Amino acid sequence: MSDPLEDIEITPAQVRERMEHGESFMFVDVREPWERETAAIAGSVLIPMGEIAAHLGEFEDANGIVLYCHHGMRSLDAAAWLRAQGVAGAQSMTGGIDRWSIEVDSSVPRY
Repeated sequence: MSDPLEDIEITPAQVRERMEHGESFMFVDVREPWERETAAIAGSVLIPMGEIAAHLGEFEDANGIVLYCHHGMRSLDAAAWLRAQGVAGAQSMTGGIDRWSIEVDSSVPRY
């Protein structure tokens, strides 16, 4: 039996590559609204961690999912929960928006 958490993490550089190649996937910010007001990644949608379960149907219909938060812990929890619900393609962006700012887009504020 394969590991349900295999390939659950994806680096910011890999996410940028998928975007540049025009891949279609759901890019979800699981932080709180006040955090998104501070910094956000273009093309992502806000679904705070506490609202993930209420949006399960949207995730089930998605063609790939990448979640992110501030440093990658909440998004990892959310991706693991989604996988436990049968959403096999859910992934967490390692290091969150902080690592994105450092490695991909320095115009995104760090906080």
